[in-house]
Amino acid sequence: MLKLLDTAVARGLSGELAAASGSQDAIWAGADSACAELSAPLAVVDVQALSTNAGSLLRRAAGKPIRVASKSIRNKEVLRAVLAQPGFSGVLGFTLPEALWLAADPSDAFTDIVVGYPTADPFALRALAADPVACARVTLMVDSSEQLDWMAATLASLSPAAPIRLCLDLDASWRPTAAGRALGHIGVYRSPVRTGADAIALALAINGYRQGNTALFRLTGIMAYEAQIAGLQDTPHTGNKVADLAKSQLLKQIQRQSMAEIMRRRANVVAAVRNVCDLEFVNGGGTGSLELTSGDPAVTELAAGSGLFGPTLFDGYSRFTPAHAVGFAAPVVRRPASDIVTVLGGGWIASGPAGNDRSPVAVHPAGLSFIGTEGAGEVQTPLRGTAAATLAIGDKVWFRHAKSGEVCEHVDALEMIDGGQWVGRALTYRGEGKAFV
Repeated sequence: MLKLLDTAVARGLSGELAAASGSQDAIWAGADSACAELSAPLAVVDVQALSTNAGSLLRRAAGKPIRVASKSIRNKEVLRAVLAQPGFSGVLGFTLPEALWLAADPSDAFTDIVVGYPTADPFALRALAADPVACARVTLMVDSSEQLDWMAATLASLSPAAPIRLCLDLDASWRPTAAGRALGHIGVYRSPVRTGADAIALALAINGYRQGNTALFRLTGIMAYEAQIAGLQDTPHTGNKVADLAKSQLLKQIQRQSMAEIMRRRANVVAAVRNVCDLEFVNGGGTGSLELTSGDPAVTELAAGSGLFGPTLFDGYSRFTPAHAVGFAAPVVRRPASDIVTVLGGGWIASGPAGNDRSPVAVHPAGLSFIGTEGAGEVQTPLRGTAAATLAIGDKVWFRHAKSGEVCEHVDALEMIDGGQWVGRALTYRGEGKAFV
């Protein structure tokens, strides 16, 4: 895949979205032809679309390095290929066992891994502390003294090979006020650290943990993820044009004001922490906010991953349009009625708030939709539409998933397509026998 990606990434850098051209049905008709001899269920990655998306992310990052979010990929071969492209640097992991596995990869492709979420795995923490290579390559996320106490107690009987690298997670949610009164919490609930005072207190606490004359921890970075900007569509499409327009205008206003607030607060926090320790990096943003977060002088690197695959949750963003790089197919196994076919499986529901936007979308043949009384099912999914009459037992119906990465939990490999041809398989984490959450 590395050579395939090298040959096509320039399209995204130049702004040419060739891989996204044509109708959605035509894109997946090509995938259907390329995978005609393969059994379904299966999932595919279009290498040219992936390359276009990689270049698009780099262009939007405006020169700042992008740390690749592995939870949005969950495929070592894809991660290696993307990280080999200039402009991508480091991994934003999601669990410590995953980080240890990546850090030990014989390719040495994963030498800088920040675990984006705190760990409570004592076995993995002890394994990290005992491994000098992993200690140099892995950074853990913290946001409270309670977490530090737990880690110190877990490591009490050990002599770590090196101080455990830590990253401080700054709460980037927005809490607007009017007339001195708080109006609520907009964003995700992650870290309790919000101010420079909070951050300095935690940084000093980190410096205070020792084993004999040796520091137990070392603060190396700060992360602040603006989920209400990076992970929230600003142009919803519910079918009600008036309501959608009003909601879009409100969302864009919220995101503008929230971005201005976090840029001021993040700069203050970073300056405060730099008074008590050296920082190697300040990470911010996500696929949905790259062009905004890249303009923050306090941020030294960005994070992105989902934009490489282009799932349906990015169909409602006004600032960019990713190519459709990943999809999955399920085989027709029943015909309950002349206008209904039933496929095997299909209920690959995405995480997050339960709703229609977390369900996969049938994209080929065009005109198929879920039956409201059943929806996407664990073992079978009925689909209704005029296209049902054109399908035979064994034919494939193609879907796009709502979120990146999660599709890889359902298959052992991504079937690689390049120029409408099947060119090989890239094993997923599952295909390598790994499941981390």
